[in-house]
Amino acid sequence: MSGWEALDEELEHWRAAGRTAELWWRDDDAADTGPELDRLLALHRESAAPLALAVVPARATSALAERLAAEPGVDLLQHGYAHVNHAPQGEGRKIELGPHRPAMIVLGELGTGWLALERLFGNRPLNVMVPPWNRIAPALVPTLPEIGFTGLSTFGGRARAQPVRGLRQVNTHVDLIDWKGKRGFAGTETCLGVLVASLVRSRIESGEPVGLLSHHLAMDDGAWDFLRSFWERTRTMSGLRVCPAHELFSAKNSKGGEARA
Repeated sequence: MSGWEALDEELEHWRAAGRTAELWWRDDDAADTGPELDRLLALHRESAAPLALAVVPARATSALAERLAAEPGVDLLQHGYAHVNHAPQGEGRKIELGPHRPAMIVLGELGTGWLALERLFGNRPLNVMVPPWNRIAPALVPTLPEIGFTGLSTFGGRARAQPVRGLRQVNTHVDLIDWKGKRGFAGTETCLGVLVASLVRSRIESGEPVGLLSHHLAMDDGAWDFLRSFWERTRTMSGLRVCPAHELFSAKNSKGGEARA
Protein backbone atom coordinates (compact mmCIF):
# COMPACT_ATOMS: atom_id res chain seq x y z
CA MET A 1 0.00 0.00 0.00
CA SER A 2 1.37 3.40 -0.96
CA GLY A 3 1.53 6.30 1.43
CA TRP A 4 -1.30 8.07 -0.37
CA GLU A 5 -3.47 4.96 -0.12
CA ALA A 6 -2.67 4.65 3.57
CA LEU A 7 -3.67 8.28 4.06
CA ASP A 8 -6.97 7.73 2.27
CA GLU A 9 -7.63 4.67 4.42
CA GLU A 10 -6.85 6.54 7.65
CA LEU A 11 -9.14 9.42 6.70
CA GLU A 12 -11.89 6.87 6.07
CA HIS A 13 -11.61 5.94 9.75
CA TRP A 14 -12.07 9.60 10.66
CA ARG A 15 -15.09 9.91 8.39
CA ALA A 16 -16.63 6.70 9.73
CA ALA A 17 -16.33 8.13 13.25
CA GLY A 18 -17.96 11.38 12.14
CA ARG A 19 -14.79 13.31 12.87
CA THR A 20 -12.46 15.59 10.91
CA ALA A 21 -8.69 15.45 11.28
CA GLU A 22 -6.95 18.79 11.79
CA LEU A 23 -3.75 19.60 9.92
CA TRP A 24 -1.63 22.74 10.00
CA TRP A 25 1.52 24.08 8.31
CA ARG A 26 4.50 25.76 9.99
CA ASP A 27 7.64 27.01 8.24
CA ASP A 28 10.69 27.98 10.29
CA ASP A 29 13.70 30.34 10.23
CA ALA A 30 12.29 33.37 8.44
CA ALA A 31 14.54 36.43 8.77
CA ASP A 32 14.84 38.20 5.42
CA THR A 33 13.47 38.30 1.92
CA GLY A 34 14.81 36.18 -0.93
CA PRO A 35 13.80 33.78 -3.68
CA GLU A 36 13.12 30.96 -1.22
CA LEU A 37 10.66 33.10 0.74
CA ASP A 38 9.01 34.22 -2.50
CA ARG A 39 8.65 30.58 -3.52
CA LEU A 40 7.09 29.72 -0.17
CA LEU A 41 4.61 32.58 -0.29
CA ALA A 42 3.67 31.78 -3.89
CA LEU A 43 2.90 28.20 -2.90
CA HIS A 44 0.85 29.46 0.05
CA ARG A 45 -1.23 31.63 -2.26
CA GLU A 46 -1.63 29.05 -5.02
CA SER A 47 -2.61 26.25 -2.65
CA ALA A 48 -4.72 28.43 -0.33
CA ALA A 49 -3.16 26.42 2.54
CA PRO A 50 -2.91 28.49 5.74
CA LEU A 51 0.74 29.18 6.59
CA ALA A 52 2.37 29.96 9.92
CA LEU A 53 5.81 31.53 9.57
CA ALA A 54 8.23 31.36 12.50
CA VAL A 55 10.35 34.54 12.46
CA VAL A 56 13.74 34.94 14.16
CA PRO A 57 13.44 38.33 15.93
CA ALA A 58 17.11 39.30 16.22
CA ARG A 59 17.69 38.68 12.52
CA ALA A 60 14.38 39.90 11.10
CA THR A 61 14.73 42.79 8.64
CA SER A 62 12.52 45.67 7.65
CA ALA A 63 12.53 44.19 4.14
CA LEU A 64 10.87 41.06 5.55
CA ALA A 65 8.24 43.19 7.25
CA GLU A 66 7.53 45.05 4.02
CA ARG A 67 7.30 41.79 2.08
CA LEU A 68 4.94 40.16 4.56
CA ALA A 69 2.73 43.24 4.69
CA ALA A 70 1.46 42.04 1.32
CA GLU A 71 0.63 38.61 2.78
CA PRO A 72 -2.01 39.28 5.45
CA GLY A 73 -3.10 35.64 5.47
CA VAL A 74 0.21 34.43 6.88
CA ASP A 75 0.32 33.94 10.66
CA LEU A 76 3.56 35.05 12.35
CA LEU A 77 5.12 33.24 15.32
CA GLN A 78 8.21 34.08 17.39
CA HIS A 79 11.14 31.76 16.66
CA GLY A 80 13.26 32.12 19.80
CA TYR A 81 15.51 35.16 19.81
CA ALA A 82 18.60 34.86 17.58
CA HIS A 83 18.60 31.14 16.69
CA VAL A 84 22.00 30.74 18.35
CA ASN A 85 23.19 27.54 19.98
CA HIS A 86 24.11 27.94 23.65
CA ALA A 87 24.79 24.28 24.43
CA PRO A 88 28.34 23.58 25.66
CA GLN A 89 30.87 22.51 23.07
CA GLY A 90 30.70 18.77 22.52
CA GLU A 91 27.03 18.49 23.44
CA GLY A 92 25.37 17.10 20.35
CA ARG A 93 21.91 18.64 20.60
CA LYS A 94 21.73 22.32 19.71
CA ILE A 95 19.51 24.52 21.86
CA GLU A 96 18.97 28.24 22.37
CA LEU A 97 16.36 28.09 25.12
CA GLY A 98 18.26 25.67 27.29
CA PRO A 99 19.37 25.34 30.93
CA HIS A 100 22.92 26.49 30.26
CA ARG A 101 22.28 30.18 30.99
CA PRO A 102 20.35 31.92 33.78
CA ALA A 103 16.62 31.86 33.10
CA MET A 104 16.36 35.63 33.48
CA ILE A 105 18.82 36.14 30.63
CA VAL A 106 16.93 33.75 28.36
CA LEU A 107 13.57 35.29 29.21
CA GLY A 108 14.99 38.78 28.81
CA GLU A 109 16.10 37.90 25.29
CA LEU A 110 12.64 36.57 24.46
CA GLY A 111 11.10 39.80 25.68
CA THR A 112 13.55 41.80 23.60
CA GLY A 113 12.70 39.60 20.65
CA TRP A 114 9.00 40.24 21.07
CA LEU A 115 9.60 43.99 21.08
CA ALA A 116 11.58 43.62 17.85
CA LEU A 117 8.71 41.76 16.21
CA GLU A 118 6.26 44.34 17.50
CA ARG A 119 8.29 47.16 15.97
CA LEU A 120 8.39 45.39 12.62
CA PHE A 121 4.94 43.82 12.44
CA GLY A 122 2.76 45.71 14.94
CA ASN A 123 0.16 43.55 16.63
CA ARG A 124 0.20 40.93 13.91
CA PRO A 125 2.41 38.18 15.51
CA LEU A 126 0.68 35.59 17.66
CA ASN A 127 1.85 35.15 21.25
CA VAL A 128 3.34 31.78 20.31
CA MET A 129 6.89 30.64 21.04
CA VAL A 130 8.60 28.32 18.55
CA PRO A 131 11.93 27.30 20.13
CA PRO A 132 14.85 27.02 17.69
CA TRP A 133 15.64 23.37 16.97
CA ASN A 134 12.26 22.65 18.63
CA ARG A 135 13.92 22.43 22.03
CA ILE A 136 13.24 24.26 25.27
CA ALA A 137 14.35 23.50 28.81
CA PRO A 138 11.39 22.07 30.75
CA ALA A 139 11.97 24.56 33.57
CA LEU A 140 11.40 27.46 31.16
CA VAL A 141 7.99 26.29 29.95
CA PRO A 142 6.05 27.44 33.06
CA THR A 143 7.61 30.89 32.75
CA LEU A 144 6.33 31.54 29.22
CA PRO A 145 2.86 32.70 30.31
CA GLU A 146 4.51 34.99 32.86
CA ILE A 147 6.10 36.99 30.02
CA GLY A 148 3.01 37.01 27.83
CA PHE A 149 3.15 33.84 25.73
CA THR A 150 -0.03 31.82 25.45
CA GLY A 151 1.16 29.29 22.88
CA LEU A 152 4.09 26.89 22.41
CA SER A 153 4.99 24.86 19.32
CA THR A 154 7.76 22.27 19.15
CA PHE A 155 8.03 18.92 17.31
CA GLY A 156 6.50 15.52 18.03
CA GLY A 157 3.50 14.30 19.96
CA ARG A 158 2.64 16.56 22.86
CA ALA A 159 2.07 15.21 26.37
CA ARG A 160 -0.96 17.43 26.91
CA ALA A 161 -2.75 20.32 25.22
CA GLN A 162 -1.90 22.65 28.11
CA PRO A 163 1.52 21.88 29.60
CA VAL A 164 0.89 24.64 32.16
CA ARG A 165 -2.05 26.89 32.85
CA GLY A 166 -2.42 29.63 30.27
CA LEU A 167 -0.25 27.92 27.65
CA ARG A 168 -1.60 25.92 24.71
CA GLN A 169 0.77 23.59 22.87
CA VAL A 170 0.27 22.75 19.19
CA ASN A 171 3.20 20.87 17.68
CA THR A 172 4.45 19.83 14.27
CA HIS A 173 5.00 16.14 13.48
CA VAL A 174 6.11 15.73 9.85
CA ASP A 175 9.47 17.28 8.93
CA LEU A 176 10.15 17.37 5.20
CA ILE A 177 13.93 17.34 5.68
CA ASP A 178 16.12 14.40 6.69
CA TRP A 179 18.39 16.35 9.04
CA LYS A 180 20.23 13.32 10.39
CA GLY A 181 20.99 11.87 6.97
CA LYS A 182 21.52 13.55 3.62
CA ARG A 183 19.88 16.79 4.84
CA GLY A 184 17.64 16.74 1.78
CA PHE A 185 14.02 15.76 1.24
CA ALA A 186 13.06 12.92 3.59
CA GLY A 187 11.04 11.22 0.84
CA THR A 188 7.37 10.96 -0.05
CA GLU A 189 6.75 7.59 1.58
CA THR A 190 8.62 8.57 4.74
CA CYS A 191 6.69 11.82 5.14
CA LEU A 192 3.34 10.21 4.42
CA GLY A 193 4.15 7.35 6.77
CA VAL A 194 4.86 9.76 9.63
CA LEU A 195 1.73 11.74 8.76
CA VAL A 196 -0.50 8.66 8.84
CA ALA A 197 1.04 7.44 12.11
CA SER A 198 0.46 10.88 13.64
CA LEU A 199 -3.15 10.91 12.46
CA VAL A 200 -3.70 7.46 13.96
CA ARG A 201 -2.31 8.65 17.29
CA SER A 202 -4.46 11.75 17.13
CA ARG A 203 -7.60 9.73 16.38
CA ILE A 204 -7.05 7.05 19.00
CA GLU A 205 -5.19 8.84 21.79
CA SER A 206 -4.33 12.51 21.75
CA GLY A 207 -6.86 14.32 19.56
CA GLU A 208 -4.17 16.86 18.71
CA PRO A 209 -3.81 18.68 15.39
CA VAL A 210 -1.04 17.27 13.18
CA GLY A 211 1.58 19.72 11.93
CA LEU A 212 3.58 19.73 8.72
CA LEU A 213 7.00 21.41 9.13
CA SER A 214 8.93 23.00 6.27
CA HIS A 215 12.11 25.10 6.14
CA HIS A 216 12.06 27.29 3.04
CA LEU A 217 15.77 28.14 3.32
CA ALA A 218 16.89 24.51 3.42
CA MET A 219 14.56 22.63 1.07
CA ASP A 220 15.69 20.95 -2.14
CA ASP A 221 13.54 20.49 -5.23
CA GLY A 222 12.20 17.17 -3.96
CA ALA A 223 10.82 18.82 -0.84
CA TRP A 224 9.28 21.68 -2.82
CA ASP A 225 7.67 19.27 -5.29
CA PHE A 226 6.22 17.17 -2.47
CA LEU A 227 4.88 20.22 -0.67
CA ARG A 228 3.13 21.44 -3.80
CA SER A 229 1.60 18.06 -4.64
CA PHE A 230 0.64 17.49 -1.01
CA TRP A 231 -1.44 20.63 -0.76
CA GLU A 232 -2.98 19.99 -4.17
CA ARG A 233 -4.08 16.48 -3.24
CA THR A 234 -5.25 17.20 0.29
CA ARG A 235 -7.51 20.03 -0.87
CA THR A 236 -10.01 17.47 -2.15
CA MET A 237 -9.72 14.94 0.69
CA SER A 238 -12.75 14.68 2.93
CA GLY A 239 -12.22 14.02 6.61
CA LEU A 240 -9.27 16.44 6.70
CA ARG A 241 -9.21 20.16 7.40
CA VAL A 242 -6.18 22.44 7.14
CA CYS A 243 -6.40 24.96 9.97
CA PRO A 244 -4.72 28.35 10.39
CA ALA A 245 -2.44 28.74 13.40
CA HIS A 246 -4.44 31.64 14.83
CA GLU A 247 -7.44 29.34 15.08
CA LEU A 248 -5.56 26.49 16.74
CA PHE A 249 -3.94 28.77 19.28
CA SER A 250 -7.14 30.85 19.56
CA ALA A 251 -7.72 34.56 18.95
CA LYS A 252 -6.62 35.33 22.51
CA ASN A 253 -3.02 34.90 21.35
CA SER A 254 -2.99 38.19 19.46
CA LYS A 255 -0.83 40.80 21.17
CA GLY A 256 -3.55 43.27 22.00
CA GLY A 257 -2.50 45.52 24.84
CA GLU A 258 -0.98 42.96 27.19
CA ALA A 259 2.23 43.91 28.95
CA ARG A 260 5.38 41.90 28.39
CA ALA A 261 8.67 41.55 30.20
